Amino acid sequence: GEAIVAAMRAGDEGARATFARWLDRLGRGIAGIVNVLDPDVIVLGGGLSTIPEIYDALPGRVAPHVFGGGFDTPIRPSRHGDASGVRGAAWLWNDADAPAG
Repeated sequence: GEAIVAAMRAGDEGARATFARWLDRLGRGIAGIVNVLDPDVIVLGGGLSTIPEIYDALPGRVAPHVFGGGFDTPIRPSRHGDASGVRGAAWLWNDADAPAG
């Protein structure tokens, strides 16, 4: 992923096409979630969520696939970047559940 993004930023047409396909598929997936759940905000996590270019481009990829003709749900990066999942797991850890030893 990092190599594709670096190549895209350097102007590589193949990398740009790959990134565009990924955005299209991500947009379609998010539209499915919006159509079913109608969230107030969409928070992206994981390593690819740290790519700043997705936050400007993604709403336009979601909008054509959302029922009702409008899409104004904010799409945001997770507050703690790609470490949010680990932070959440640590927060849920309960020392009482830890194995003895």
